[in-house]
Amino acid sequence: MIDFSNFFKENLNGIFTTVEDGKPKSRAFQFLFADGKKVYFCTENNKAVFRQIKENPNVSFCTHKADFSYVLSISGKATFVNDINLKARTLDEYPALKEMFKTPNNPILELFYVDVEEVDTFDFVNGSKKEKI
Repeated sequence: MIDFSNFFKENLNGIFTTVEDGKPKSRAFQFLFADGKKVYFCTENNKAVFRQIKENPNVSFCTHKADFSYVLSISGKATFVNDINLKARTLDEYPALKEMFKTPNNPILELFYVDVEEVDTFDFVNGSKKEKI
C-alpha cells in the first residue's frame, strides 16, 4: 500500500474536491493527520464544503512536492465525526486552527475523515499509478 500519510505530513496543503450539482468544486485545504485509511480534515459547518460533503460524500484530496516531481491524490467517502478528543488533537497540533476555533467544543468546528478507497500517484520517472485500497 502506498504510504500517503507520511507524504501528506511533508506536504500538508493541497486541493480538496467535492461535488456540487453534479460538478466538481475544488479549493485549497490542509491535511491534519491520518489513522490507517482514514485521512482527517476539518471545516466549518457554515461553509459550502460542509453542505457539499453532506449531500455527496465522494471527495478527493491532491497534493505534491514543491517541485511537482511527485503528485499524490486520494479519493473516497467523507464521514463527519464528533469526537472531542480528535478535535482537541487537531487544535493542539495546529496553532492556527486553535486561534480560529479556540476550543474543541466550538459549535462550528466540524472534523471529518476520508476513508481512502483509491490512491493515484504521478512522477516523471514512473508516470501515473493507481491503487485501490
